[in-house]
Amino acid sequence: MAIPSHENTGPSRENTVEISADDARRAQLRAQGLVGAEGRRGGVPGMLARLGAVQLDTISVLARSHELVPYARLGPVGRARVEGSYWGPRKGGATTFEYWCHAACLLPVRDWPYYSFRRRAFREREYRWHKVPEHAPAEVLARLKGEGPLTATQLGGARGGGEWWDWSDTKIAVEWLLDIGEVVCVQRVGWRRVYDLAERALPAGLAGQEPDDATCVTHLAGVAGRALGVATRADLVEFLRLRREQATVLDGLLADGATGLVPVRVTGWRPDGARVQAWADPAALASPVRGRHRTTLLSPFDSLIWDRKRTSRVFGFDHRLEAYVPKDKRVHGYFTMPLLAGGDLIGRVDPAREDGTLVARRVSFEPRATRTPARAEAALAALHTALWEAAGWVGCEDVRIEIVDPPALAEPTRRAMHRTLKGTR
Repeated sequence: MAIPSHENTGPSRENTVEISADDARRAQLRAQGLVGAEGRRGGVPGMLARLGAVQLDTISVLARSHELVPYARLGPVGRARVEGSYWGPRKGGATTFEYWCHAACLLPVRDWPYYSFRRRAFREREYRWHKVPEHAPAEVLARLKGEGPLTATQLGGARGGGEWWDWSDTKIAVEWLLDIGEVVCVQRVGWRRVYDLAERALPAGLAGQEPDDATCVTHLAGVAGRALGVATRADLVEFLRLRREQATVLDGLLADGATGLVPVRVTGWRPDGARVQAWADPAALASPVRGRHRTTLLSPFDSLIWDRKRTSRVFGFDHRLEAYVPKDKRVHGYFTMPLLAGGDLIGRVDPAREDGTLVARRVSFEPRATRTPARAEAALAALHTALWEAAGWVGCEDVRIEIVDPPALAEPTRRAMHRTLKGTR
């Protein structure tokens, strides 16, 4: 699909491209590196550059989310290689940094200057979730300057003695210093951050760059638009978690074309069939989407699906993380991973590992994925591919299925796994 040139890039009828919901979905999959060879180029660094952000989370079932994201796109890349690509030592300074985008994320270091709008906001507030102790930040900076990179424990302890949110003064101070950009995380050790001075860890000259808010939003809206392919204004705001004042700035930037995104109307993104105003990366519309679709399990925090409203609109898939839901109220499971196949989300798996076996505690297929015998067969084949590839990646030698929904597919699902195990593995 080729797009027209835009002299005036505001969303007028004359220069707005009309696309279908299927076109928008395929464009998003390509932008996210989940279809075609382009998504595998450049390895983990190339993936991060395309996605613009990889969300971090403490939960680890098969692996932590920041490992599952490259796995979904690149296949069974070594986990040590993933960690080294994110935090490994680099001549000339860090290549990534951790900061607040959609949530706590790993970000390409080239985008460091453009998060200065958020660092300024933290500085003006003078607190995080806790009031910042008066003298603690200076003490932390002095320790880092004199001793080099340190964890919060090495700095004096992270806990204040109470519940998990009862942080020590040192932990409050160092996290606030990270928020305002005076320190960065240069490594993870046992999931604990190792902090260092930004001026020492970042590439030369980067720490001092402080573009204004409009410049930051302009750049980051382009990053979000390229990562999403096609997005509504609300999608862009959610990707970056913009506050009202920055979202208002975004409106003007979209209207005058400053972000580089072009206006489109998507047919089928509303139940009544009405067109929805959206914005697209020109590259996402410049050519048809071609190539092989990935069949894989997705982290619940994957950027393809981290926005629940967008996931529902694009895929007709109700995605919800149930890890923080009481066990007796969970529907699909603790760490349910959506199953991507053929460019669609066709089901979910709640995984676990037990003594060298990958256990699918619950497999839930979407009704549309099993509506006909042919679709059901294709869904079982996709599940087999996803489970066995994931098992091999995390070092499991067997796969076991427990609960299947719909129940009528329970035995066919187990037979499919067993038959493949005995026949082709």
